[in-house]
Amino acid sequence: MKVKIGVLSMILGFVAMGCQQEEKPKVIYPDKAEVTTVDTKDNQRELSSVEDIRISDLPITMGETDYLLHPVGEVRVYSTGSKYSGKINQYSYTVSNFSPDELTGNLANIMFQHKDSLDIRPLTEQKVMIYSATYLKSIAERYKKHYIVYRVYDKDTNKDGLIDANDIKTLYISEVDGTGFMKLTVDLQEFLDWTVVDAQHRLYFRTVEDINKNGAFDKDDNVNYYYVDLMKKELEVIAYNPLAVKKVAEVNEELAQ
Repeated sequence: MKVKIGVLSMILGFVAMGCQQEEKPKVIYPDKAEVTTVDTKDNQRELSSVEDIRISDLPITMGETDYLLHPVGEVRVYSTGSKYSGKINQYSYTVSNFSPDELTGNLANIMFQHKDSLDIRPLTEQKVMIYSATYLKSIAERYKKHYIVYRVYDKDTNKDGLIDANDIKTLYISEVDGTGFMKLTVDLQEFLDWTVVDAQHRLYFRTVEDINKNGAFDKDDNVNYYYVDLMKKELEVIAYNPLAVKKVAEVNEELAQ
């Protein structure tokens, strides 16, 4: 009986060691080239480091506008080599996806170009990651105002040396030609969602604020509400509180003034 227990303990020990060896870090950052050589009888393959290169997708247009948008991003290149086949590069040429009135991807920038011009200008000079760009089609059709709304990661808020989806998401807006690129959300407030109310020509959005300063967004934090009147010449973010309930007498007094 003692022998059986001892054998069982050894087996469990080996299994535990195997599990520990297979555990990997959640994030791996390829800072520099790593070369791995695998020798076989017939072939010797050499794997070089992963490398990111910046490219642009083919241009798109949003709505019935006169501007082309060139989505710019980085693609990951995997180079392999062998003494027989030489070097082979494996990568995708696509950095974005486009559906009617919305561009998505992990974009480093968007370049804007008038259809009758050779000049191309960037949306921003900042180092950012643009997650989406949405053309406000209903506002354009009803009020002839042409805006694009962006979901953006614009700061390394978690201090890991990267600007990516692990940082705080923000909301931006610009004209359809890329000018007037403006941040709508307050720094260190996490953007939640947005909607457009055509009848009021307003863009509404919400954020969550880390009130207790614990570095996480949870039930103890505060949800903030804002809107922007898209018919104003100078766009302005207005805070409001839909949860503030007024008494009937207060409402009547305000209407009487």
